[in-house]
Amino acid sequence: MIISLTGFMGCGKSSVGKTLRTLLSCNLLDLDTYIEEKAGKTIPEIFKEDGEPAFRKMELESLKEICSEAKEDEDIILSLGGGTIMTPECAEIVHDKTSCVYLRATIDTLVATLTGYESGRPMLNGATDLRTRIEELMQKRAAVYEQTAHYIVDIDGISYEDTSAEIASLTGRKVK
Repeated sequence: MIISLTGFMGCGKSSVGKTLRTLLSCNLLDLDTYIEEKAGKTIPEIFKEDGEPAFRKMELESLKEICSEAKEDEDIILSLGGGTIMTPECAEIVHDKTSCVYLRATIDTLVATLTGYESGRPMLNGATDLRTRIEELMQKRAAVYEQTAHYIVDIDGISYEDTSAEIASLTGRKVK
């Protein structure tokens, strides 16, 4: 089973994924890292050199590969990019082929987490007001996150360990 983690950038998908991997003794794949390794360049470089549409195409192809190559009896944690499911075909794949968990955070938490890290995030780079940019993106994304997910976990003030334990319980995975 693939347990996918979705949510806005800065909500802890990568960190929760690492903790969940340890808790369940399974593999972890980070979709952005997978794309970077395939492309031979970073996500910001892909956005700058090739544009967002090219990146989204790479993202879709990578997601298809990962889901088609996964073995049914193998548990995998898949950390998605914050905008992955905004591509309708990606959202469909994630919903149909994975057990999707939306790590939901408040705007305040996201602003606190992302302040100072905007330059490494193409969708935030150049924003004159971080809070306003996050609010704009969340207006577009929140409903899609909720519709795609099988489970929603509110992460504000919750440790990665407790979040991971809740995900294991929700998805019926046994802690090893």
